[in-house]
Amino acid sequence: MSTEKVEIFDTTLRDGEQVPGCKLNTQQKLKIAARLDELGVDVIEAGFPVSSPGDFQSVTEISKLVKNAAVCGLTRAVKKDIEVAAEALQYARKPRIHTGIGTSDSHIKYKFNSSRSEIIDRAAEAVAYAKKYVDDVEFYAEDAGRTDNEFLAKVCAEVVKAGATVLNIPDTTGYCLPEDYGRKIKFLKDHVPGIENVIISCHCHNDLGLATANAISGVANGARQIECTINGIGERAGNTSLEEVVMILRQHPTLNLNTNINPKLLFDTSKMVSREMGMYVQPNKAIVGANAFAHSSGIHQDGVIKNRETYEIIDPADVGVTESAIVLTARSGRAALAYKAKKMGYNLTKLELDVVYHEFLNFADQKKEVADTDIHTIMEIYRKNTRAIA
Repeated sequence: MSTEKVEIFDTTLRDGEQVPGCKLNTQQKLKIAARLDELGVDVIEAGFPVSSPGDFQSVTEISKLVKNAAVCGLTRAVKKDIEVAAEALQYARKPRIHTGIGTSDSHIKYKFNSSRSEIIDRAAEAVAYAKKYVDDVEFYAEDAGRTDNEFLAKVCAEVVKAGATVLNIPDTTGYCLPEDYGRKIKFLKDHVPGIENVIISCHCHNDLGLATANAISGVANGARQIECTINGIGERAGNTSLEEVVMILRQHPTLNLNTNINPKLLFDTSKMVSREMGMYVQPNKAIVGANAFAHSSGIHQDGVIKNRETYEIIDPADVGVTESAIVLTARSGRAALAYKAKKMGYNLTKLELDVVYHEFLNFADQKKEVADTDIHTIMEIYRKNTRAIA
């Protein structure tokens, strides 16, 4: 069965860089942008050009550097923002302006002190103005997750008429449940004239830990772009994780969706972004965390040693990890000890393993983890005890 492509829009350098303490200089941004281009992302959101001279320079230099992906600059629905973004993107092979405005009643009342009709007018005017500078204009309906679907459809209809090529439907506050977000995407597919000619994009935040689930629900209901970041970094609790959505689509062929991402670069890219931003990746982070392919339970270790697929649905090599990790702890069993001992040059008989395992447990109770080099110490204790008995 043929598959449809889901475009990957990476906002590590814009939304991801908004994380406190993660500010990047231009050279660091260029380094990450080059890797994202190599990774195979379709769109790189390089920054918010009007926000600072440094961001303007970074977007300009990234536009010159990137060879394959579209380069995107964020703006508000403000003419000056759009003009500055267009200037910063002038060297891009495939420039995109990403403009928009809040559409929820909360944003309309408290952020803009405006009305629904005025918001629709401002949205359409911003898209039409951006269209004077670039062919590819993405519109974001900020806080779409909490926006009434009927009104959201009206906004989308007007910006499509104004020339938008992509409709970004952000769950800005991470509020939506996956079924609600999926229904929202389907509602727009069914009620916005001309929507068949544009791409619907999912931009989901992780305040309730649902960003990835919401993005997958979105594409399952017709969206064809996911906005995400390396390691899921971003405002507050972060954004949809690039590595997670890419591997979900890869591991579930029944979705009939694919991406252009080279998964073998995921782990190394994760480490690069973590290093450049000084942003620690939690060990139990899916796909790229230090423990993502590590096993310390004796039952799990025994299964993985016999056949990796008993406890791993992803081959570590597919995402650039050398191999699964068998971590020796007091919870490990004989199979794991024998496996590790053999790697260290000790081929133990069953009788020897029974005795060595007893020494291993005594040793393991004193340490959180038993390193490979500790096996030499354990074997030396075993040999001394054996000589003493003899």
